[in-house]
Amino acid sequence: MTDGTTVGRASRQPLVAGIAAALAVLTLVAVGVLWLTSDRSEGATGTGTPKDTSAEAGFARDMSVHHQQAVEMSFIVRDRTSDEEVRRLAFDIASTQATQAGMLQGWLDMWGLDRTSEDPPMTWMKNASADGTDGMDGMDDGMDGMDHGAMKGMAGGAAYKPHDGSLMPGMATNTQLDELRKAKGKAAEILYLKLMTAHHRGGVGMAEGAVELVKDPTERHLAQTMVQGQQSEIQLMADMLKARGASS
Repeated sequence: MTDGTTVGRASRQPLVAGIAAALAVLTLVAVGVLWLTSDRSEGATGTGTPKDTSAEAGFARDMSVHHQQAVEMSFIVRDRTSDEEVRRLAFDIASTQATQAGMLQGWLDMWGLDRTSEDPPMTWMKNASADGTDGMDGMDDGMDGMDHGAMKGMAGGAAYKPHDGSLMPGMATNTQLDELRKAKGKAAEILYLKLMTAHHRGGVGMAEGAVELVKDPTERHLAQTMVQGQQSEIQLMADMLKARGASS
């Protein structure tokens, strides 16, 4: 006789596989549209193809990694709760950020640059500052709610120091991800909402830095879209936490 737990797990496996396949298709479509609509002529951004050490390349690499963790956390919580509101938010975040990550990686491919770099995370901010860019001045607003260490690490373009798997500002640590995997029901919902709120705040700070530092207008527009979208979701998650008797 098969117990309910086994049946539940079996029924979720096709769902997760289907969602993963759907996100993969969305990513491919986004990259395809990006390729068709982008101006790929030399000098289209005013500076030619971005260099390997440019803010354009650095932001594309780092935000791709940042987004991938948001997708991972969203998949985790969908298996840890039956709450439709949280599951719907998790799906929205996963689909949006998977698509955006695909666009960022598509740009790197178009520019003939590697998707990864040996440089530490957030180095693109330091490089831009060293080049005389004054874009760091407008980043304070995006740091609201971030821990003091993360804020200090990004100030003046200094590289953020990874710890326990948290590679960039707002990213969950390995310990926090393990806690989310073990939590169930309301506890999982609250932990996910808190972790994702911090994740979004870090992402907003990075995206606002890109708005100030990158010269490619299309990438800068995407970064601005990230700022607006994630700020809206931060407010939504604050309301959802309040409804569950918790604070962000």
